[in-house]
Amino acid sequence: MIHIAARLHRIKPSPSSMAGLRVRELRASGRDVLGLTTGEPDFDTPEHIKEAAIRAMRAGKTKYTDVGGTADLKAAIKEKFSRENGLDYQPGEIIACTGAKQAIFNALMCTVESGDEVIVPAPYWVSYPDIVLLAGGTPVFITCLPGNGFKLSAEQLESAITTRTRWLILNSPNNPSGAVYTGAEMKALTDVLLRHPHVNVLSDDVYEHLIFDGRKFVTPVQIEPALKERALTINGVSKAYAMTGWRLGYAGGPAALIKNMVKLQSQSTSSPSAISQEAAIAALRGPQDFIAQSRAIFQTRRDLVAGLLNEVPGVTCHKPEGAFYAFASCEGAIGKKTPSGAMIQNDADFVMHLLESQNVAVIHGEAYGTSPYFRISFADSEERLREGCRRIRLACEQLV
Repeated sequence: MIHIAARLHRIKPSPSSMAGLRVRELRASGRDVLGLTTGEPDFDTPEHIKEAAIRAMRAGKTKYTDVGGTADLKAAIKEKFSRENGLDYQPGEIIACTGAKQAIFNALMCTVESGDEVIVPAPYWVSYPDIVLLAGGTPVFITCLPGNGFKLSAEQLESAITTRTRWLILNSPNNPSGAVYTGAEMKALTDVLLRHPHVNVLSDDVYEHLIFDGRKFVTPVQIEPALKERALTINGVSKAYAMTGWRLGYAGGPAALIKNMVKLQSQSTSSPSAISQEAAIAALRGPQDFIAQSRAIFQTRRDLVAGLLNEVPGVTCHKPEGAFYAFASCEGAIGKKTPSGAMIQNDADFVMHLLESQNVAVIHGEAYGTSPYFRISFADSEERLREGCRRIRLACEQLV
């Protein structure tokens, strides 16, 4: 039997990926499962982006590129950072990766060693702590309370920093809560970081354009330029441009860090897809008006889902400020019994009850470090969202 390295036992499979796989397996078995687990826009990739990829293929742009991305793509990323975020990154401070997740993985693998601590505010995206663990570090979780909009406070950050802290990971808009930091809230956090020069900040901005009610997006280096040499700003084309399957993310950061991320990438995937890079150039430089249209649709769906979930017995839903997830509490269902007599002891039991009784799939909050909650993606049609909430209501009405 092949020996599996101990580092693999530190981590678990991605709960969101496994949930999507389970939905597909159940559908294949003949069950009418309505899956609301996937963080993927239901819109198609815009035509001008697809056409750019087609032109690239016909022009023979199908070969290896520089490991960290083509010069043209880096130029487009540089323009994007300047135009939308007021950030000035040179080509040597930019890397293109096979998805934003690879940028996060590269950065933490390049900088985190045994004994190092990484502050991870909860609720968090499922992969942050596992990547830290794989790198040999220790994730330090801070519970962000719903009363504070699921946001990290300056006081919480200050109290969590030790001499071994290497990174703070920030994700705004947040997956799964939809929390969005205001300029003042971000400034309070960057002020803390200024007092601790050994702490870096990794800002996952992938939901940047999915922000509601006229709120303004901010990123740490934009608020505090003095942090530029110890910050990594990560983004990608998956969410705003409906390009999840194209697998193209990017990051801007200190040249020394980027150089080592490129070195690591050269020994893993090498360059991102040449075709996806050409498509990403078209996305970043092309028409942007459809983003506002998509955002308006997502906001309408946000209102629909939050409203319907707040009518479900035992469920309460904080209205998300961004991204396309509703992170709802199922605390009112804990301690109740299913028709078969099984006790709902936690959010995992609750989510399993939804699946078994009404064939609706969501993800339990414990996967995001916060219980008793569940996440529902509203990156789907209004018809399917209404049906999903109807099934959730039926499942909760069965509980006694």
